[in-house]
Amino acid sequence: MKIVSARNVESQRLPADWVHGAAWSDELMKQSGEGAIRLVRVTFEPGARTAWHTHPRGQILHVLAGTCRVQEWGGEVVEFGAGDTVHTAPGVKHWHGASPAGVTVHLAVQQSDGEKDIEWLETVSDAPPAGG
Repeated sequence: MKIVSARNVESQRLPADWVHGAAWSDELMKQSGEGAIRLVRVTFEPGARTAWHTHPRGQILHVLAGTCRVQEWGGEVVEFGAGDTVHTAPGVKHWHGASPAGVTVHLAVQQSDGEKDIEWLETVSDAPPAGG
């Protein structure tokens, strides 16, 4: 058994090439090797959002607070709130973040393919979000 104490988790501001606006990441659990799980709590300022990215084995987002927005490449922006969970399939290009109305906090769970659990792509601009 491994217990990760909240006292040992440090918030780190996400780099500008990973997020438009301000967001902080708290890595709650990170395993290593193929099939390893990574659990991250992310806090977004109003309107902040990640860059486009993919996950080799998909991703699960669970909203803890606020209203989260997510968009798959070529699709519409979808909003969901506290208590809601969304799954993005493996390899699907997408972004997620906060609505302009307030701070959003979500848990992100993704699995490694043995080399990585995420591939960062281009940033999302200030223009209304759109894809493909």
